[in-house]
Parts: sequence; structure tokens; C-alpha cells
Amino acid sequence: MFDESFVRAARLQEYSAQERMADHAPAVRRRPPLHRGLTRQALILVLLIALAFGTAIYMGVRQPYSSPEARRTADPLRMSVIPLAPQGKVPGAADAEFLYAHSPAAQFDVGAAGIPLPATHSTAHFSDSQVTAALSSARGYLVRSSLDPDVLAGRQVRTARALLDSDQLDQFDQSFDHPAADGRHSPTGWVVRLDPTRAQLADDRIRVQGTLQAAESDPATLEVITDTVFVYALRPTGAAANAPVSLFTVRRELTFRFDRDNLRVGQIQLAGSYAQAGPLSCAEDATSYLRPLLAGQTARTGAPAGTNPFATDSAPSLCGTLATKAQPKV
Repeated sequence: MFDESFVRAARLQEYSAQERMADHAPAVRRRPPLHRGLTRQALILVLLIALAFGTAIYMGVRQPYSSPEARRTADPLRMSVIPLAPQGKVPGAADAEFLYAHSPAAQFDVGAAGIPLPATHSTAHFSDSQVTAALSSARGYLVRSSLDPDVLAGRQVRTARALLDSDQLDQFDQSFDHPAADGRHSPTGWVVRLDPTRAQLADDRIRVQGTLQAAESDPATLEVITDTVFVYALRPTGAAANAPVSLFTVRRELTFRFDRDNLRVGQIQLAGSYAQAGPLSCAEDATSYLRPLLAGQTARTGAPAGTNPFATDSAPSLCGTLATKAQPKV
């Protein structure tokens, strides 16, 4: 080991002969301490590394769910709503339960219980948990857009909107701000919405029967196809509690798509919406609201609203027939 005095001596420097000629000049002087800090090049390197690291963190915060591959834009929703006209008078009764018991909906479940999740399994490119997430999100949209009393009454749509992929929000908003029977901008293609001036729920125990199926459409996309029948008990808006009740049926066949970003954040792409609803009058416009025919009413004659045989680039306006039979009175 070195002697401590030797280390201290290393800091001393002898004066030159000319310097020692001066009176009382000491033989040695203390050397200035060595600079032990970083060199300029090392300091610049550290700053560059810090800047790169900070940029990476910032971009991660700005786009926390971005994938290394370029994300495809969600396609616009294509939709159609087919009115089903009754063959005669719409049957009614004083009690909703009685009507349900004497209808095809007698064996349906109540509310969301009527849309059970199927058994799930992984696909070639998606795990079991991802398939389950896709089915659950599709089911959630069906519940919010078809069973929420505020949505049904036209009071709000935000619960359904909140589930949509951001690429579809402009189309959704335009549909409600400026409805059009063009196969792209009909509010009733997005949600079940009854004309609040005409009908209201007589029973909030809506009968439902539905199925969901999931499969890959390509290695980057899961597709969920749903087929659900909703049966609502209605009476005229503002009518007394003992006013006749009638049933209104909406069958919705929806196609959902999910990429991996959608699955991570719990959002959906609604790719297709096909609905049949009745009893409705074919001559009435079902773009903004469904306008049910109620107990004792009959359909107006005429072609479906918006029919234009020369508009080959627009959605076709079609109408079907709803088979009904009179129900015994209570």
C-alpha cells in the first residue's frame, strides 16, 4: 500500500529556478486538483440517451394501445330496417303476461338472460380469453342498444355509443343528428328506438331469445354474428294503466368485428345491422324511430317510406308481413 504522505506529495509541484529567485518564495506550490467530472462528449451522449428515453415514454403515453402493425380503419356500418305489416288488426289484451303466454315468446327468457354466452374456445390466432371478450362485448352492445329503457324511449344513446370503435363515432353521431334512409345513417339501425309520442313500455320484463357465434374472418380479425328476437309489451303513450296492451317484435341480426386493439379496450366495430320489426305500417318512415301499431290498429296502405326505384345507389326500401291472430280477451 502507498504511504499517505506520498499521495499528498503528488499534489505538490516544484517552482522553476526563476520563480525561486524571488524573495521568500517557497520551494514548491500546490497543484490544482484534477477535474474528475464527465468529458464534454460523455455529457452529450448522456443527454441524447435521456432525450430518446423521454421520447419513447411520451409516445407510449400518447398511444398506449398502438400495435406495431398499421391498424386498419373500421368500415362504415351498413344497415337495413324492414317493417312488418300486420294482416289485420293488431291483437291486444289488458295484461302483458297473458299476451306473452299466448305468443311465440312464451318460452323466451326475460332481458339479458335471453342472450346467453356460448361455450368458447380459442381459434388459430386468438386465445380463448380474446374470443370470450369479443362475445361479451357484442352481448353488451345488444343489451345497451335494445333493452335500456332510456334508449328505447329515445331519451339517450350514450350507453351504446360508448362501446363503439372511435372510427365509427362520426357515422353514429351523424345518424342521430341528420337521419337519412340511405342504408348508412338510420338511428334504428344502431339501436331499437320507439316513437315516444306513440308508444311506451307496458312491462319492463322484455322477452328475449338470441344466439352469438364467433369465428375468425382473417388472422387479425374476430367476427361475432348475433341473431336476437326482442318482444316488447306496449301501450299508447300516456294511456291509463288498464289500457289495452299489444306486443311489438324486433329481430336484429348484427355482425361485429374486433381487432386486437378493440379487444384490449373493450370496443366494437358494428359491421352490419339487419332488422325486421312489427307490427309497423309500411308507408311510415322507420328511419329515426320505430312507430309501432298498437292494439286494435291496422296498417296504412302504401309502399314503404322512402322507396325510390331510380335510386340504385341507395338502400332498398322493403316491407314484409307479420302474421298475427286475435288473442282471447281477458
